[in-house]
Amino acid sequence: MATKVYVPRLGEGVDEVTVTKWLKQVGDSINELEPLLEVNTDKVDTEIPAPATGTVLKIITQEGIAAKVGELLAIIGKPGEAVDSEQLSVGSAPAQKTAQSPISNLQPPITDHASRTTDLGFISPVVAKIAAEHGVDLSQVAGTGLGGRITKNDVLNYVSSGPKSQVKSQPMVNRQSSIVSPTEGDQLIKHSTMRKSIAQHMVESKHTSPHVLTVMEADMSKVSKHRAANKAAFERDGVNLTFTAYFMMAIVAGLKAYPQTNASWTDEGLLVHKNVNLGMAVSLGEDGLIVPVIKKAEDFSLLAMARAVNDLANRARTKKLQPDDVKGGTFTLTNHGVSGSLFAFPVINQPQAGILGVGAMQKRVVVIDDAIAIRPMVYMSFVFDHRILDGASADWFLAKVKETLENWA
Repeated sequence: MATKVYVPRLGEGVDEVTVTKWLKQVGDSINELEPLLEVNTDKVDTEIPAPATGTVLKIITQEGIAAKVGELLAIIGKPGEAVDSEQLSVGSAPAQKTAQSPISNLQPPITDHASRTTDLGFISPVVAKIAAEHGVDLSQVAGTGLGGRITKNDVLNYVSSGPKSQVKSQPMVNRQSSIVSPTEGDQLIKHSTMRKSIAQHMVESKHTSPHVLTVMEADMSKVSKHRAANKAAFERDGVNLTFTAYFMMAIVAGLKAYPQTNASWTDEGLLVHKNVNLGMAVSLGEDGLIVPVIKKAEDFSLLAMARAVNDLANRARTKKLQPDDVKGGTFTLTNHGVSGSLFAFPVINQPQAGILGVGAMQKRVVVIDDAIAIRPMVYMSFVFDHRILDGASADWFLAKVKETLENWA
C-alpha cells in the first residue's frame, strides 16, 4: 500500500515551508528515514526523511512552491504501483500518530481552523488569523500562491497598502520588477528562497518601525587583554573565544540595566520581555545571512556564551540549524566589521526594539587624560525603534554597553 508524505510540523509557529530541493525523483528507490527532500522555513533549510521504504511514485509539490503543514508532498510505494485520484487528494494528514515512531511527526493533522471554499480556495489557519485580526475581506485579496492561493504575505501586503486601496495585492518586494527592462548582455539571477525571505523581512521592518541611528565608540583595550590572557584556557575546553562573545555579554548588561530595550511594540502597550534572547547575524556568503538565537542569555557566563556563539555559528554555516533556533529573539547583534566596515545602519529584526551593529576594530589615535594614545577602537551603531525608545534612553543603553566593554575585568 502506498505511503503519503506530508509536510511535518518543524517547530512551534512554523505553519508553512517552501520546497527547495527534491533529493529523490519519481522512480527512485528510497529507504525509510533516508532524506527525501529539503524544505526552507524562516531561512532554515531542513531535510525531510522518507516515512517508508519504497519507490517515489509521485511528487506533488514542486521545487520553489510553498506548502502548509499537513499538505501532501509525495507518494511512496512499490515499483509500478498505480496512483489513483483518491491518493492525490490534498486532504489533511491522518490524525492518529504511530506511538513512539521516529517519523510519527511526518504526518501531522491540519488544524480545524483551516478552510477550503469554492470562492477563495484553501485558506490556511495563519492567513485566516491575520485576516481576522486586521478585518480583511479575503475576497478582496489577490492570491499569489500556487493556483491563486492566498498567502500570509498577500494579506500583510494588502493591509500595508491601506483599506481604501483597490490595487490587487502583490508581494511587496516584487512591485518594482515589472518596470525593470533588461538590456542585451544582462544576466538574470533567480532569487533564492532565502533571498526572498530576507527581502520581505527587511521591507516589512522599514514599513513597521521608525528607524533611528545612534553611534558610540568603545575602547577595546581591556577586552583585548582579557581575551589574550584567557584564549588558551578556553581552547582547552574546546571553545574559541571570539570578540562576539564579549559584545553579547555587554548587550546583556545593557538590556538588564534598561529593560525597555528588551521589548516589543504592541497596540495595547510595551511588551517587556522577561528573558534576554539574543540573536546574532551569521553571514552565509552569497547565500545571505541568518540570525540564530541564544535563549535566556542573561544566565550565561562568558564561557557558556562563547560556546553557544561557536555552536550556532557553525551549525548556521553547515545548514544544521533547526527552525526553533531562529525564533524568539528579543534583540540582535550584527558584526558587519568582519568585512572591514567601520559603522553601518542595520535594519531592525522585527518585532524587536533595536539592533546593534559592531564595526571593524582598529587601532586609532585617541586623547586620554589630555594625552595622545593609541587604542583598539570600535564603532557601535545602535538602530532603535523610535516608537519604543527616544534618543536619551537609546543612548543610556548604548553607554552601558560601552561602559561594560571598557571596564572589563
